[in-house]
Amino acid sequence: MTENIIEVRDLVKHYPVTQGIVFKKTVGQVKAVDGVSFELKTGETLGVVGESGCGKSTLARVLMNLEKPTGGSVHYKGQDISKLSGGALRRLRRQIQLVMQDPYTSLNPRMTVGDLIGEPFEIHSEVAPKGSRRGKVKELLDLVGLNPEHINRYPHQFSGGQRQRIGIARALALRPEVIVCDEPVSALDVSIQAQVMNLLEKLQNEFGLSYVFIAHDLSVVRHLSDRVAVMYLGKMVEVGTEDEIYERPTHPYTQALLSAVPVPDPTLRDNKAIIRLTGDVPSPISPPSGCRFRTRCWKAQDVCAQQVPLLEIRRGSDHPSACHFAEKRAIVATHQA
Repeated sequence: MTENIIEVRDLVKHYPVTQGIVFKKTVGQVKAVDGVSFELKTGETLGVVGESGCGKSTLARVLMNLEKPTGGSVHYKGQDISKLSGGALRRLRRQIQLVMQDPYTSLNPRMTVGDLIGEPFEIHSEVAPKGSRRGKVKELLDLVGLNPEHINRYPHQFSGGQRQRIGIARALALRPEVIVCDEPVSALDVSIQAQVMNLLEKLQNEFGLSYVFIAHDLSVVRHLSDRVAVMYLGKMVEVGTEDEIYERPTHPYTQALLSAVPVPDPTLRDNKAIIRLTGDVPSPISPPSGCRFRTRCWKAQDVCAQQVPLLEIRRGSDHPSACHFAEKRAIVATHQA
């Protein structure tokens, strides 16, 4: 059985809301991530999906130890990374790397591509002796499908897709075991998205990488993910394999997200269920009691306001779902909520 490389338990990240200029007073908490648990296995891709503001990027920053959790823990190979500092944290950085969302702002415009990709070698000098770094940068450029002879060019001389390849090459420089991809294709054209996704899949097969792949588009996540976790307002509401989530969704929010995915086949499009959610996403400062999705859910009853549904396998289901009335549903017939 494949071992877990990352284990997240009851992870919480709250941000204080303050009032006042001189004498600041905390008046509330933004509950960006609020009790999230999951595992990532060696060589696996876990897709994390949800609307903007549901806590996906905050989760990425905590996984990278760029921010400390308010509660809970993140373990990498059994080690609680939130407690690391100094040399131990520096060594961890070699093993967990980040590919950022926007290829236009994540690269320093004053640095050449060679300097950008080679910068990790300056910080972790033990990975590559000084004399071999330029050659290693060229190898990385070739690995991600870019011309090694362009090593002296600047980011503005590349297209958006090429810039994202540069970001991927930089993440690979230290030969990490885990890469956190924070919406890496959301700023790219659809045709370029497919190329970058194929590249990530190729690199995973070649180096045995484990991915946490964050996106707001379920159709993008499906191509690469072994398992998918659906987030809503700081919590995971459904977790399952690719087939379980896309073919047998049980949580109403997952069903609504899937109904919004465009279908190119006109025959299938005519038979597809349409779920139209009413209302806006509640504020993470003051989320609804009980089930956080209940204010937009067509199944909501009194119990939904009184009890927080646990993320567990329900009767008649084969994967965990945080809904009191979870049920399998094929998105095939028109339905409005």
